[in-house]
Amino acid sequence: MQTQALLKESPDRESVAERDMANAIRALAMDSVQKANSGHPGMPMGMADVAAVLFNRFIKLDPLHPQWPDRDRFILSAGHGSMLQYAIHYLIGYPDMPIEELQRFRQLGARTAGHPEYGHAQGIEMTTGPLGQGIATAVGMALAERMLAARFGAEIVDHFTYVIAGDGCLQEGISHEAIDLAGHLNLSKLIVLWDNNSISIDGPTSLSTSTDQLERFKAAGFEVQEVDGHDHEAIGEAIANARTTSRPSLISCRTVIGKGAPNLQGSEKVHGAPLGADEIAAARQAIGWQHEPFIVPEEIVEAWRDVARRGADQRREWCVRVGASPLGEEFRQTMQRQLPPTLAEELAKFRRHHAENATKVATRKASEMVLGVVNEQTELTVGGSADLTHSNLTLTKGMMSITPDDFTGRYVHYGIREHGMAAAMNGLALHGGFIPYGGTFLAFADYARGAMRLSALMGQQVIYVMTHDSIGLGEDGPTHQPVEHLAMLRATPNLNVFRPADIIETAECWELALQQRDRPSVIVLSRQNLPMLRQAHSEDCRSARGAYVLRETAEPRAVTLLATGSEVEIACTAADILRAQHRIAAAVVSMPCWELFEAQPGAYRRSVLAAAPRIGIEAAARLGWDRWIGERGAFIGMRGFGASAPAPELYRHFEITPEHIVATARKLINEKEY
Repeated sequence: MQTQALLKESPDRESVAERDMANAIRALAMDSVQKANSGHPGMPMGMADVAAVLFNRFIKLDPLHPQWPDRDRFILSAGHGSMLQYAIHYLIGYPDMPIEELQRFRQLGARTAGHPEYGHAQGIEMTTGPLGQGIATAVGMALAERMLAARFGAEIVDHFTYVIAGDGCLQEGISHEAIDLAGHLNLSKLIVLWDNNSISIDGPTSLSTSTDQLERFKAAGFEVQEVDGHDHEAIGEAIANARTTSRPSLISCRTVIGKGAPNLQGSEKVHGAPLGADEIAAARQAIGWQHEPFIVPEEIVEAWRDVARRGADQRREWCVRVGASPLGEEFRQTMQRQLPPTLAEELAKFRRHHAENATKVATRKASEMVLGVVNEQTELTVGGSADLTHSNLTLTKGMMSITPDDFTGRYVHYGIREHGMAAAMNGLALHGGFIPYGGTFLAFADYARGAMRLSALMGQQVIYVMTHDSIGLGEDGPTHQPVEHLAMLRATPNLNVFRPADIIETAECWELALQQRDRPSVIVLSRQNLPMLRQAHSEDCRSARGAYVLRETAEPRAVTLLATGSEVEIACTAADILRAQHRIAAAVVSMPCWELFEAQPGAYRRSVLAAAPRIGIEAAARLGWDRWIGERGAFIGMRGFGASAPAPELYRHFEITPEHIVATARKLINEKEY
C-alpha cells in the first residue's frame, strides 16, 4: 500500500480507449491466474498501463510475421508476470494465442507456460523467469541491432529493444554487469521500463535494499527518468524522450502492484497467488469492467489489433526498402546464418596440414589457429572474452574491437563480467545475424552458469571457449583449477561439451560447434602444449561420433583406456608401456564429446567400448564416468580440489600418470582372471 499514496489519479486527458486497453490486460491476467489457481497477477495488473502505452503508441511488430528481422524486441525480464505478455499476444492477434490458450495458463502442453518460454509461442523473444536474465540478454540484442545497423544501414536495421524489469531483476548481480556494459557502449536503442512498485515476496523492498537505482543507472551511463506508472501521458512522454537519447534509458515507473484489486493492491499478497473470486468481483467493479471472465469487448480488441495493423504497414514498407537495397540479399543471408561452403574446405585443408606436420600446441592455441580460418571465411562470428583475451586466445588477426563510437567491429571486450557476457551472447544469438563465441577460464563457468543454462534451454547457438581446463594450468592453484565443472556442464541437457585432445580434434570440435544450430557448445581447452595424436590424416571428422578408437590393438583387447583432452596423451603413453613392458594389449579411446557419443547407435558404442575392462582417465571429478567404465572399471582423476605447483608436479602428486594407469590396468586384468 505504501506506493499508492505517492501516485496521482490518471488525468482526464488520458485516452479512454487506452485505459480500457490496459484494463483488458488486468482482467485477462486475474481471470487466467484464477482459473489456473496458480500464477502472479500483481505485476501484470500493476504494469498494464505502461504496457498499453508502449504497445499502443510505439512498438513495432507484426504478429503475422513474428520473425520479421526489424521488429522491436520486447523482453519481459520479470517473467513471473507472464500473463501480461500472453494477454497482449491474444489481444494483438498472434495466430497461436487464441483465448483458449489463456484459459489453459500453466497447464501441460499449453503455450502459456508459467514463465515465458522461447519457442513455445510466437513473439516470445527469450525465456525469462530467472530474474535479471532478461535485462542482461536484452543488452546483447541491443548490441546486435547496433552492429547490424553499422553494417547494413538504418534503412534495413532500425529498431528498439524494450525491457520490462522488476525490483528483483535490478537486485540480481547480473543486472550490474549488464547495465555497466550497456552504458559503456552507449546502446541507445535499449529502453528499460522498471516496475518500481517497492514490493518483494517477503514484503516491502526496504526489508533488503536501500539502493538508489536511479543513481546507479546514471553512474552506469543511462539516461534516467521517473514517472507515475499509471499516468498514460507521462509514460508516453518518457518513452518518446527515451527514443531520442544517445544513451540507453531507464524509465522508473512508480506503480501499485495489483492495481485495480481494491483490497490487495500495493501489498505482497497480490504478487504470487490468485486474487480469489470475491476480490476479482471487487476489482471488476473498481476498474469498471462488467464483462464475464475471458470476454473482451470487440471495440477494445480492435483497438489492440490496430497495433498489429500499424506493424504490418511498417513491415511492408521495410520489405520494399530491403528489396531495393543492394545489401538486401546479403542481409537475408546474414539473418539466416548461412556459413559459406568454403569454410568446410578451408578447415579440411587446415586439418591436413597440421596432421602432416604433427603440430604440437596447447589446444587453446590450436583454437586460436582454427578461429583464424573461421573468422576469415565468415563475418557471422562475433568474438569476445571476459577480460582474458590473451589467455583464451579468442582474438584473431584483422578483427576490430567494438567501441562506443564504432560498431563495425566483431570483437567485444566484455570486461570481468562472465555472467553478463554469457547473457549478452544469448541476446546476440536470439536477435539473429550472428554466431557469438566468448572466452573465460573453465573454473569461471560457475559465474556464467545461469545464462549458460538458458542457452541450452532456448537452444541457442552460443559457443563458450573455456580454457585452462584442469590442474594443467599449474601454479594459479585450486581457485582456478576446475574439478567439478565438466560434470556440471555434461549434466546440462541440450549442451555439447567438447574437450579435444590435440589440434586436429580442436579443429573438428569447432566445425561441429559451428554446424550445431540448435544448441550451445562448450569447447574446453588446455593451457599446456599437447602433441598431435592422430597417426594419419583422415578426411572424416572422427570427433563427430563423440568418441572413437584412437589406437586399436592387433590382438584382442586386454584393457581399454578411455580419456579426454590432455589425458589422451597420458593414456597413449600408458598403452605403449603396457605393450612394450608387459605384453598387455591396451586400446586407447578418445572421447571429445560425450553427448555426441551417447547419440550414436548402440552397436557403434559397443564396438568402441568393447568388453575388456575399462579405465577412465580425466583430470576432473569422477561423476559421470561410471556410465562408460562400467562396474568393473576404474577411474584415474581428481578426488578433491587441486593445488598450487607446476603442472607436471601436480599430475604426479594426483597420480594422473602413465605409471599409475599401468598399475591400475594390471590390477584390473588380474582381478578379471580370478
